[in-house]
Amino acid sequence: MSENPQNIIAPVAPQSVGNRSIGELIREAKNLTPEQMDSVLKYQAEHGIRFGDAAVALGFVKRDDVLWALSRQFHYPYSAGGDSASTANPELVVANSPFSDEAEAFRNFRSQLISSVFNPGAPKKALAVVSPSSGEGKSFFCANLAVVFSQLGGRTLLVDADMRTPRQHEIFGVEGNNVGLSSVLAGRCETNVIRPIEELPSLYVLPVGATPPNPLELAQRPAFALLVMELLQKFDYVIVDTPAAAHGADARVISAVCGAAMVVGRRHHTSVSALKALADNLKKANITNAGIVLNDH
Repeated sequence: MSENPQNIIAPVAPQSVGNRSIGELIREAKNLTPEQMDSVLKYQAEHGIRFGDAAVALGFVKRDDVLWALSRQFHYPYSAGGDSASTANPELVVANSPFSDEAEAFRNFRSQLISSVFNPGAPKKALAVVSPSSGEGKSFFCANLAVVFSQLGGRTLLVDADMRTPRQHEIFGVEGNNVGLSSVLAGRCETNVIRPIEELPSLYVLPVGATPPNPLELAQRPAFALLVMELLQKFDYVIVDTPAAAHGADARVISAVCGAAMVVGRRHHTSVSALKALADNLKKANITNAGIVLNDH
Protein backbone atom coordinates (compact mmCIF):
# COMPACT_ATOMS: atom_id res chain seq x y z
CA MET A 1 0.00 0.00 0.00
CA SER A 2 1.85 3.06 -1.20
CA GLU A 3 -0.41 5.69 0.30
CA ASN A 4 0.18 6.36 3.98
CA PRO A 5 -3.22 6.78 5.69
CA GLN A 6 -1.62 9.43 7.89
CA ASN A 7 -1.74 11.68 4.81
CA ILE A 8 -5.43 11.12 4.18
CA ILE A 9 -6.64 11.84 7.69
CA ALA A 10 -7.53 15.35 8.79
CA PRO A 11 -8.00 15.15 12.58
CA VAL A 12 -10.42 17.54 14.24
CA ALA A 13 -9.84 18.30 17.89
CA PRO A 14 -12.95 18.24 20.11
CA GLN A 15 -14.14 21.74 20.95
CA SER A 16 -13.24 22.52 24.54
CA VAL A 17 -15.81 24.17 26.79
CA GLY A 18 -13.55 24.29 29.82
CA ASN A 19 -15.42 24.88 33.05
CA ARG A 20 -18.26 26.86 31.51
CA SER A 21 -21.65 26.49 33.15
CA ILE A 22 -24.79 25.05 31.63
CA GLY A 23 -26.28 28.55 31.79
CA GLU A 24 -23.49 30.05 29.70
CA LEU A 25 -23.74 27.33 27.06
CA ILE A 26 -27.51 27.62 26.79
CA ARG A 27 -27.39 31.43 26.74
CA GLU A 28 -24.96 31.47 23.80
CA ALA A 29 -26.66 28.67 21.86
CA LYS A 30 -30.18 30.10 22.19
CA ASN A 31 -29.25 33.82 22.31
CA LEU A 32 -31.08 34.43 25.58
CA THR A 33 -31.41 38.10 26.50
CA PRO A 34 -30.23 39.48 29.86
CA GLU A 35 -33.89 39.83 30.88
CA GLN A 36 -34.55 36.16 30.07
CA MET A 37 -31.45 35.09 32.01
CA ASP A 38 -32.64 37.10 35.03
CA SER A 39 -36.06 35.44 34.79
CA VAL A 40 -34.49 31.98 34.67
CA LEU A 41 -32.24 32.68 37.65
CA LYS A 42 -35.17 34.04 39.64
CA TYR A 43 -37.37 31.06 38.78
CA GLN A 44 -34.48 28.74 39.65
CA ALA A 45 -34.04 30.33 43.09
CA GLU A 46 -37.76 30.36 43.85
CA HIS A 47 -38.29 26.68 42.96
CA GLY A 48 -34.93 25.25 43.97
CA ILE A 49 -34.32 23.57 40.60
CA ARG A 50 -31.48 23.45 38.07
CA PHE A 51 -30.91 26.26 35.57
CA GLY A 52 -31.83 24.06 32.60
CA ASP A 53 -35.07 22.91 34.20
CA ALA A 54 -36.00 26.51 34.96
CA ALA A 55 -35.31 27.60 31.38
CA VAL A 56 -37.47 24.76 30.06
CA ALA A 57 -40.29 25.58 32.50
CA LEU A 58 -40.32 29.18 31.30
CA GLY A 59 -40.42 28.07 27.67
CA PHE A 60 -37.13 29.71 26.71
CA VAL A 61 -35.49 26.45 25.63
CA LYS A 62 -36.42 22.85 24.92
CA ARG A 63 -35.32 19.74 26.79
CA ASP A 64 -33.05 18.84 23.85
CA ASP A 65 -31.19 22.13 24.32
CA VAL A 66 -30.40 21.23 27.92
CA LEU A 67 -29.23 17.75 26.93
CA TRP A 68 -27.04 19.31 24.26
CA ALA A 69 -25.43 21.66 26.79
CA LEU A 70 -24.77 18.75 29.15
CA SER A 71 -23.20 16.82 26.29
CA ARG A 72 -20.84 19.72 25.61
CA GLN A 73 -19.75 19.83 29.25
CA PHE A 74 -18.95 16.13 29.25
CA HIS A 75 -17.52 16.05 25.70
CA TYR A 76 -20.32 13.69 24.63
CA PRO A 77 -21.05 14.20 20.89
CA TYR A 78 -24.72 14.94 20.38
CA SER A 79 -26.26 16.36 17.19
CA ALA A 80 -29.64 17.55 18.43
CA GLY A 81 -30.09 21.07 19.76
CA GLY A 82 -27.49 23.78 20.21
CA ASP A 83 -25.36 24.88 17.29
CA SER A 84 -25.68 21.58 15.46
CA ALA A 85 -29.45 21.34 15.27
CA SER A 86 -30.85 19.67 12.18
CA THR A 87 -27.42 18.73 10.84
CA ALA A 88 -27.65 14.97 11.37
CA ASN A 89 -29.48 12.55 9.12
CA PRO A 90 -32.65 11.21 10.83
CA GLU A 91 -31.20 7.71 10.43
CA LEU A 92 -28.46 8.58 12.93
CA VAL A 93 -30.63 7.91 15.96
CA VAL A 94 -27.64 7.62 18.29
CA ALA A 95 -26.48 11.14 17.36
CA ASN A 96 -29.93 12.72 17.30
CA SER A 97 -31.46 10.97 20.32
CA PRO A 98 -28.63 9.59 22.46
CA PHE A 99 -30.92 8.98 25.42
CA SER A 100 -33.53 6.96 23.52
CA ASP A 101 -34.19 3.23 23.80
CA GLU A 102 -32.65 2.70 20.36
CA ALA A 103 -29.45 4.47 21.39
CA GLU A 104 -29.30 2.40 24.56
CA ALA A 105 -29.56 -0.76 22.44
CA PHE A 106 -26.56 0.36 20.39
CA ARG A 107 -24.62 1.03 23.60
CA ASN A 108 -25.37 -2.53 24.65
CA PHE A 109 -23.99 -3.81 21.33
CA ARG A 110 -20.92 -1.65 21.88
CA SER A 111 -20.29 -3.17 25.31
CA GLN A 112 -20.53 -6.69 23.88
CA LEU A 113 -18.18 -5.87 21.01
CA ILE A 114 -15.60 -4.31 23.32
CA SER A 115 -15.52 -7.58 25.23
CA SER A 116 -15.03 -9.62 22.07
CA VAL A 117 -13.88 -7.97 18.84
CA PHE A 118 -12.28 -4.84 20.32
CA ASN A 119 -10.83 -6.41 23.44
CA PRO A 120 -7.67 -4.39 24.28
CA GLY A 121 -5.82 -7.57 25.24
CA ALA A 122 -6.43 -9.30 21.89
CA PRO A 123 -4.95 -8.70 18.41
CA LYS A 124 -6.65 -5.74 16.75
CA LYS A 125 -9.46 -6.50 14.32
CA ALA A 126 -11.85 -4.50 12.23
CA LEU A 127 -15.56 -5.33 12.35
CA ALA A 128 -17.42 -6.04 9.11
CA VAL A 129 -21.20 -5.62 9.21
CA VAL A 130 -22.92 -8.02 6.80
CA SER A 131 -26.45 -8.96 5.79
CA PRO A 132 -28.00 -11.67 3.60
CA SER A 133 -29.73 -9.31 1.17
CA SER A 134 -30.51 -5.66 0.51
CA GLY A 135 -33.07 -3.64 2.48
CA GLU A 136 -32.27 -5.17 5.86
CA GLY A 137 -30.96 -2.05 7.60
CA LYS A 138 -27.29 -2.99 7.46
CA SER A 139 -26.02 0.49 6.58
CA PHE A 140 -28.29 2.06 9.20
CA PHE A 141 -26.95 -0.33 11.83
CA CYS A 142 -23.35 0.19 10.72
CA ALA A 143 -23.62 3.98 10.82
CA ASN A 144 -25.14 4.10 14.28
CA LEU A 145 -22.67 1.56 15.61
CA ALA A 146 -19.83 3.79 14.40
CA VAL A 147 -21.41 6.82 16.08
CA VAL A 148 -21.81 5.06 19.42
CA PHE A 149 -18.17 3.95 19.36
CA SER A 150 -17.05 7.50 18.56
CA GLN A 151 -18.90 8.69 21.66
CA LEU A 152 -16.36 6.82 23.76
CA GLY A 153 -13.81 9.39 22.64
CA GLY A 154 -11.59 6.94 20.75
CA ARG A 155 -10.84 7.61 17.08
CA THR A 156 -13.46 5.67 15.12
CA LEU A 157 -13.40 5.03 11.39
CA LEU A 158 -16.38 3.89 9.35
CA VAL A 159 -15.26 2.39 6.04
CA ASP A 160 -17.91 2.09 3.34
CA ALA A 161 -16.74 -1.02 1.49
CA ASP A 162 -20.12 -1.58 -0.13
CA MET A 163 -18.78 -0.81 -3.58
CA ARG A 164 -22.05 -1.95 -5.18
CA THR A 165 -24.72 0.10 -3.39
CA PRO A 166 -22.89 2.59 -1.12
CA ARG A 167 -24.94 4.66 1.31
CA GLN A 168 -22.67 5.99 4.04
CA HIS A 169 -21.79 9.18 2.13
CA GLU A 170 -25.52 9.95 1.99
CA ILE A 171 -26.13 9.16 5.66
CA PHE A 172 -23.27 11.38 6.84
CA GLY A 173 -23.57 14.04 4.16
CA VAL A 174 -20.02 13.77 2.80
CA GLU A 175 -18.84 13.94 -0.79
CA GLY A 176 -18.78 10.38 -2.04
CA ASN A 177 -18.88 10.40 -5.84
CA ASN A 178 -15.31 11.34 -6.69
CA VAL A 179 -12.58 9.87 -4.50
CA GLY A 180 -12.68 7.27 -1.78
CA LEU A 181 -11.94 3.62 -1.10
CA SER A 182 -12.33 2.52 -4.72
CA SER A 183 -9.80 5.05 -6.00
CA VAL A 184 -7.28 4.11 -3.30
CA LEU A 185 -7.63 0.39 -4.13
CA ALA A 186 -7.37 1.13 -7.84
CA GLY A 187 -3.89 2.52 -7.19
CA ARG A 188 -4.58 6.22 -7.59
CA CYS A 189 -2.68 8.19 -4.96
CA GLU A 190 -5.49 10.13 -3.36
CA THR A 191 -5.27 12.43 -0.34
CA ASN A 192 -7.94 13.52 2.12
CA VAL A 193 -10.27 10.64 1.28
CA ILE A 194 -11.03 10.06 4.95
CA ARG A 195 -13.58 12.66 6.00
CA PRO A 196 -13.97 13.96 9.57
CA ILE A 197 -17.57 14.34 10.78
CA GLU A 198 -17.59 17.79 12.36
CA GLU A 199 -20.60 17.24 14.62
CA LEU A 200 -19.03 14.02 15.98
CA PRO A 201 -15.38 14.92 16.62
CA SER A 202 -14.03 11.39 17.07
CA LEU A 203 -15.73 9.96 13.99
CA TYR A 204 -14.28 9.67 10.47
CA VAL A 205 -15.79 8.20 7.31
CA LEU A 206 -14.02 6.67 4.32
CA PRO A 207 -16.65 6.70 1.55
CA VAL A 208 -16.60 4.41 -1.48
CA GLY A 209 -15.96 7.19 -3.98
CA ALA A 210 -16.78 6.29 -7.58
CA THR A 211 -18.69 2.99 -7.83
CA PRO A 212 -16.26 0.64 -9.61
CA PRO A 213 -17.17 -1.99 -12.24
CA ASN A 214 -15.04 -4.61 -10.45
CA PRO A 215 -15.83 -4.38 -6.69
CA LEU A 216 -14.97 -7.99 -5.82
CA GLU A 217 -11.63 -7.82 -7.58
CA LEU A 218 -10.73 -4.62 -5.73
CA ALA A 219 -11.62 -6.21 -2.39
CA GLN A 220 -9.42 -9.21 -3.21
CA ARG A 221 -6.37 -7.13 -4.05
CA PRO A 222 -3.54 -7.16 -1.48
CA ALA A 223 -3.93 -3.38 -1.25
CA PHE A 224 -7.20 -3.78 0.67
CA ALA A 225 -5.66 -6.00 3.35
CA LEU A 226 -2.68 -3.65 3.64
CA LEU A 227 -4.99 -0.65 3.96
CA VAL A 228 -7.00 -2.28 6.75
CA MET A 229 -3.79 -3.18 8.60
CA GLU A 230 -2.59 0.42 8.42
CA LEU A 231 -5.96 1.84 9.45
CA LEU A 232 -6.00 -0.42 12.52
CA GLN A 233 -2.81 1.30 13.61
CA LYS A 234 -4.31 4.77 13.16
CA PHE A 235 -7.75 4.27 14.68
CA ASP A 236 -9.08 2.76 17.90
CA TYR A 237 -12.14 1.25 16.19
CA VAL A 238 -12.63 0.37 12.53
CA ILE A 239 -16.12 -0.62 11.35
CA VAL A 240 -16.73 -1.69 7.76
CA ASP A 241 -19.97 -1.65 5.78
CA THR A 242 -20.18 -4.39 3.14
CA PRO A 243 -22.35 -5.36 0.17
CA ALA A 244 -25.25 -7.69 0.88
CA ALA A 245 -24.26 -11.35 0.56
CA ALA A 246 -26.83 -11.75 -2.20
CA HIS A 247 -24.57 -9.66 -4.46
CA GLY A 248 -21.75 -12.20 -4.35
CA ALA A 249 -18.67 -13.08 -2.35
CA ASP A 250 -17.70 -9.48 -1.49
CA ALA A 251 -18.97 -9.60 2.10
CA ARG A 252 -17.13 -12.83 2.88
CA VAL A 253 -13.88 -11.57 1.33
CA ILE A 254 -14.07 -8.25 3.18
CA SER A 255 -14.99 -9.96 6.47
CA ALA A 256 -11.97 -12.26 6.17
CA VAL A 257 -9.69 -9.23 5.87
CA CYS A 258 -11.38 -7.53 8.84
CA GLY A 259 -11.18 -10.64 11.01
CA ALA A 260 -14.64 -10.33 12.57
CA ALA A 261 -18.18 -9.91 11.31
CA MET A 262 -21.62 -9.15 12.71
CA VAL A 263 -24.65 -10.43 10.78
CA VAL A 264 -27.62 -8.05 10.55
CA GLY A 265 -31.15 -8.93 9.49
CA ARG A 266 -34.49 -7.18 9.55
CA ARG A 267 -37.31 -8.37 11.77
CA HIS A 268 -40.27 -9.81 9.82
CA HIS A 269 -38.19 -9.54 6.64
CA THR A 270 -35.10 -11.72 6.90
CA SER A 271 -35.56 -15.47 7.22
CA VAL A 272 -33.82 -17.40 9.97
CA SER A 273 -32.42 -19.80 7.38
CA ALA A 274 -30.77 -16.92 5.48
CA LEU A 275 -29.15 -15.60 8.65
CA LYS A 276 -27.93 -19.06 9.62
CA ALA A 277 -26.54 -19.76 6.15
CA LEU A 278 -24.58 -16.50 6.15
CA ALA A 279 -23.25 -17.10 9.67
CA ASP A 280 -22.20 -20.63 8.70
CA ASN A 281 -20.35 -19.38 5.61
CA LEU A 282 -18.44 -16.88 7.73
CA LYS A 283 -17.58 -19.57 10.26
CA LYS A 284 -16.17 -21.82 7.52
CA ALA A 285 -13.84 -18.98 6.55
CA ASN A 286 -12.56 -18.77 10.17
CA ILE A 287 -14.04 -15.31 10.66
CA THR A 288 -14.90 -14.39 14.24
CA ASN A 289 -18.67 -14.29 14.65
CA ALA A 290 -19.51 -11.12 16.58
CA GLY A 291 -23.20 -12.00 16.74
CA ILE A 292 -26.47 -11.90 14.84
CA VAL A 293 -28.79 -8.90 15.16
CA LEU A 294 -32.40 -8.42 14.08
CA ASN A 295 -33.35 -4.78 13.76
CA ASP A 296 -36.66 -3.02 13.16
CA HIS A 297 -35.35 -0.33 10.78
